[in-house]
Amino acid sequence: MSVMTEREKGFTLIELLVSIAIIGIIFSIVIVYVTNARGRGNDTKVRAQLSRTRSTAELYFSNNNNSYNGSAGNISGPCNTPNSMFTDTASGMATYATQTNYPTGATLTCHSTVSAYAMSAFLPGVGGTNSWCVDSLGNSKARDTAINSPAC
Repeated sequence: MSVMTEREKGFTLIELLVSIAIIGIIFSIVIVYVTNARGRGNDTKVRAQLSRTRSTAELYFSNNNNSYNGSAGNISGPCNTPNSMFTDTASGMATYATQTNYPTGATLTCHSTVSAYAMSAFLPGVGGTNSWCVDSLGNSKARDTAINSPAC
């Protein structure tokens, strides 16, 4: 009786290595897709929160003698200036102007005068290089940089 006459059942080493390589390629494609989807989701969250800011800012304007300024006066830069429209809790602006309520990398910038305001945040899903801006004129759009005035 010969030991080599019948092939044993099972996979060869080459077949196993090819299978593992294919699984690895598929896995890397899925990981890239999931990472991109998470980034797009964060960008959508930033846009949605900034969009809600507009109605809240109008509520603040109506309740503050038709002014976007609080007792702090004109605001240019960080959104956490005390006594500004961006830290007002009665209108709800503080909710939308608090950095911790946004995804990591979505740095906020705020500007306000008596008659105008603008707020922008970097979009983290595109590497934090583009920002999304909303303002008192009804604009809601992408920008290459953060805002530097109370208009998009």
